[in-house]
Amino acid sequence: MFTVCALYHFTRFEDPAALREGLLDLCLSEGITGSLLLAKEGINGTVAGPTPAAIDRLVAHIRTLPGCADFEYKLSTAQDQPFLRMKVRLKKEIVTMGQPDVDPKARVGHYCTPEEWNELISSDDVAVIDTRNDYEVQIGTFKDAIDPQTKTFREFPQWWEENKERFHNKRIAMFCTGGIRCEKSTNYLLGQGIDEVYHLKGGILKYLEEVPEEKSLWEGDCFVFDQRVSIGHGLAEGPHELCHACRRPILPEDKQRPEYEEGVSCHQCFHETDEDRKERFRERQKQITLARARGERHIGG
Repeated sequence: MFTVCALYHFTRFEDPAALREGLLDLCLSEGITGSLLLAKEGINGTVAGPTPAAIDRLVAHIRTLPGCADFEYKLSTAQDQPFLRMKVRLKKEIVTMGQPDVDPKARVGHYCTPEEWNELISSDDVAVIDTRNDYEVQIGTFKDAIDPQTKTFREFPQWWEENKERFHNKRIAMFCTGGIRCEKSTNYLLGQGIDEVYHLKGGILKYLEEVPEEKSLWEGDCFVFDQRVSIGHGLAEGPHELCHACRRPILPEDKQRPEYEEGVSCHQCFHETDEDRKERFRERQKQITLARARGERHIGG
């Protein structure tokens, strides 16, 4: 059983590159895998440790970084190793919105705990907006939530500009997987003159952890960016797998559809790639299959 830690924290890092080596060395020494992003605006990532103690030591290290003494994180478990390797990357943004004036450290919307969320989003004067990508929304979202159908978070400001008139005299409630997108999206809407903006503290992950299924307004599963692919109430692993051609979630029954070919295509991406690219995918899948037969794990698998 692996311990999975999802984290983010907005703070000011004057020299993110100077922090990279220490984080990477600690993760490698503890057998931690996953991905951490460092930028001048803070840290973001999801990692998995072979023991809870390994994650505890990483958390202790992050708390020593500038402005991170009180950073929050969310823990869950996975039966199998969720990540193949460890990466610590330097980025311009820890979640890319492409809006240089957005600063979650200045102000954000009203935090709403999982216990308060149901009452808020059930109010007639509240519009609930899912800020995640379209393929994430596809497998699960909150009851009656609005799907902007964005492929990346960069598209959210344009979507808002084109749709803002729909939300006249409405309070806005937004949510995402772990909460990080809403730190930026609520700051953005406040900058657009929207006074009453709320977001789900801890994101969907915290909601599914704390709210009993019988009281939940969540419908479906929650996409996660690791080998588990999806989780449900109680953070239990969901039924979804990943199409390794397009990286979108699929259900076991989707593998019976005529468009599905392992590692090559699924019903969602079959018409998005030409035959040359499918042949490259077939060669990659062949190498993955050969690695499995040798008892090895191919990096592309």
